[in-house]
Amino acid sequence: MQHFEPRNSSEAALHDYKEGLGIFTEKMPELAHLYNEFTQECFKEGTLSQKEKQLIALGISIYSQDEYCIIYHTKGCLDQGASEQEILETVGVTAAFGGGAAMSQSVTLVQECITELNQLKQ
Repeated sequence: MQHFEPRNSSEAALHDYKEGLGIFTEKMPELAHLYNEFTQECFKEGTLSQKEKQLIALGISIYSQDEYCIIYHTKGCLDQGASEQEILETVGVTAAFGGGAAMSQSVTLVQECITELNQLKQ
């Protein structure tokens, strides 16, 4: 069984996710392939931009308390050119539905990710 180190940074969490996905893909290649095709189709540019889709996914991730997805989609938002203000507005809408649990993820993990991932770009 694969051992994953405790997450201590956004970059480490993204690495763990990619490593886990690689192992899953080796064991379940057809399922992984179909899942990847499906998600690529869902996130491609359409009537909604890729940035808008990443912001939606971030809100859903926060609401569902999925730390790996929060990190992944915060990065996706930044990669698609979302500003910190756009991300924080997404946080606000999510908190309107998810209350304190959503807000606690946002004021900690999302803001840490924005800071860390922006530093990695420099």
